Amino acid sequence: HAILHLLYARFFNKLMRDEGLVDCDEPFSRLLTQGMVVAETFYRANDDGSRDWFNPADIEIERDERGQVVRAVAKSDGQPVIAGGIEKMSKSKNNGVDPQTLIDRYGADTVRLYTMFTAPPEQSLEWSDEGVEGAHRFIKRLWALAAKLADAPDTGESSATDDAATRREVHSALQKALFDYERQQFNTVVSACMTMVNALNKLDASAVATLREGVGIILRLLAPIAPHVTHALWRDLGFGDDILHAGWPVVDEDALVSATVEYVVQVNGKMRGRIEVAADADRDAIEQAALANENVQRFTEGQAIRKVIVVPNKLINVVAK
Repeated sequence: HAILHLLYARFFNKLMRDEGLVDCDEPFSRLLTQGMVVAETFYRANDDGSRDWFNPADIEIERDERGQVVRAVAKSDGQPVIAGGIEKMSKSKNNGVDPQTLIDRYGADTVRLYTMFTAPPEQSLEWSDEGVEGAHRFIKRLWALAAKLADAPDTGESSATDDAATRREVHSALQKALFDYERQQFNTVVSACMTMVNALNKLDASAVATLREGVGIILRLLAPIAPHVTHALWRDLGFGDDILHAGWPVVDEDALVSATVEYVVQVNGKMRGRIEVAADADRDAIEQAALANENVQRFTEGQAIRKVIVVPNKLINVVAK
């Protein structure tokens, strides 16, 4: 079915090309073949070889520690049913989920977020009610973060160090999310937004400017995926009337620059500690910081330092004998 639609589109595009209406040979620069939504199946076998299929919502299930079904009975009569494995959602297998039921319970944004986050678009999505609950919890955490911003007093007493570290984490996640949007990897876009929410939740409420910047970035990134909640929060937090008219977030390259660098310190090739030095520290300062590390001193005690190897911004290896 889908293949025929693609053939029709290509045929009409070439027809319009021949008529001079378009100047391209192919209508699609890239084909994204979406995966299927799959779910568990349950049935009872009849004497004539036919099967009566039961919707998973109508089954009581017991699982082992690995999540495998060990017992399944119909809620209607308490009698056992057979687990038929994971299959594509279909009417024939009666393993579909009514979207309206989920929307009525959780809201449309939760359903959209769950379907975008659970799997890359080209892979199959295995339906999980627990996963829907998880998506709903994230939206509530986003709402709570917005409330934290709305209630935050602008005292100007936030830590510049904390602000810089949080902004670096937020803009690093933003950089990844923008790249993943270009690749249609929407599941990792949501993951990046979750990373931002976690980072901003650790920030003191007095860091209003950083909180506001971070929340504004998250709302715009999530707007195509969860439009209702992001529009409401965008308006209520005073960012503007309509998030659809907001500009796409831009990475602040300066925010990605760290004032410090963490080094792994080895002694004779074995990791013995980590140190943090200023990003502009010279080699002598880096070596001295490594040799001053308490654990490094313990493993070099009584030995002569033959050489200190420094791999910039990554690794220090102290050779002792």
